[in-house]
Amino acid sequence: QLQLVESGGDLVQPGGSLRLSCAASGFTLDDYVIGWFRQAPGKEREGVSCISVRGLNTYYTDSVKGRFTSSRDNAKNTVYLQMNSLKLEDTAVYYCAAKRITTVQAMCVIPQPDYWGQGTQVTVSS
Repeated sequence: QLQLVESGGDLVQPGGSLRLSCAASGFTLDDYVIGWFRQAPGKEREGVSCISVRGLNTYYTDSVKGRFTSSRDNAKNTVYLQMNSLKLEDTAVYYCAAKRITTVQAMCVIPQPDYWGQGTQVTVSS
């Protein structure tokens, strides 16, 4: 079965940190651009960060620049999203997605992925 599985979501206080993981099963991520997306209640899904196949290019939406960092370990078939200085407005379900033959900007701005994960809840609250 081909799937992406996110993990690492949790309840954290403002200013705290979390690291999300996105692991692939049934296929390898080597040839895929990976995107992190989030959707808060009542809001549209937005592209948070996208990372190229070898991790050399990244894209971040303005609201997370300087706070979030995407990375990948293709040997472990896993992509990560390090989230620091979390804010209340970062609360959302976070999804990862994978697509071949695209750019990081296209992946994040006009996502048409080949695979979606099931999501992991991130709650920032005092």
